[in-house]
Amino acid sequence: MRRILLALSLLFAGSARCRSGDADEEQHLGQEQQHLEPLDRGPYFDTSFSHNVTALVGTTALLNCRVHNLGQRTVSWVRHRDIHLLTVNKETYTADNRFVPMHFPRTEDWSLEVRSPQPRDSGMYECQVSTTPPIGHSMHLSVVEPVTQILGDTDMYINRGSTMNLTCVVLHSPEPPPAISWTHDEKEINYDSPRGGVTVITEKGEQTTSYLLIQRAQPADSGKYTCHPSNANTQTVTVHVLNGEHPAAMQHGGQLRLSNPPFVVMLATLLAFRNHRLP
Repeated sequence: MRRILLALSLLFAGSARCRSGDADEEQHLGQEQQHLEPLDRGPYFDTSFSHNVTALVGTTALLNCRVHNLGQRTVSWVRHRDIHLLTVNKETYTADNRFVPMHFPRTEDWSLEVRSPQPRDSGMYECQVSTTPPIGHSMHLSVVEPVTQILGDTDMYINRGSTMNLTCVVLHSPEPPPAISWTHDEKEINYDSPRGGVTVITEKGEQTTSYLLIQRAQPADSGKYTCHPSNANTQTVTVHVLNGEHPAAMQHGGQLRLSNPPFVVMLATLLAFRNHRLP
């Protein structure tokens, strides 16, 4: 009898160990499966690829919306100003054909292209995903029109032999103009002409400034000078080089004295000193 009871206890113990081993293996497999298949958190926005946008008038603006784990849900663009539905997925829901949805297969980017934007298009736009309830991410579009200014009055009077300085400033441009050129009476200024003493200095940044310096101004230097930024409107000033007259609007090269940074003043002084020493 003792032998029978001992055999039965060994049999049950082996069976229990087997079941325990199976449970451990199942738990281990479950952990591996959970590691391989992370919990789906649902759609969410990657805000590092969805920024506010500043665009020039007339140039295409692109608002980008990157959505992860979208699944079968739809992506819409809504304009906040009038709560107007613009697009759903790749379909347009507005009569204004300047608004175009953009999406390339196998990507997570759903973009809104605004063609020929105008200042009135500035404002908030929201990318929405059709979850329950819907989720959204808003971006601001700023449509700007660069402004060109030549500092001072539209007519400048300077003395013969003094330094003429014209200061052209480009404002409200999202990026510096690639180039700024100057013309005199509609002819492009040749900085290497035999006349000499003509220099242009351009500082690029949030506000781009171009300085046109003309040493030893002569009556032949009178006329219309126009600043031509490559991405903004032009601006013109009329210069009068006088032979000793002193009208009330006389500036005596005042722009150089009033508005220019020290390095421009120093450069003009050095050029004038050098030219004075030349035979």
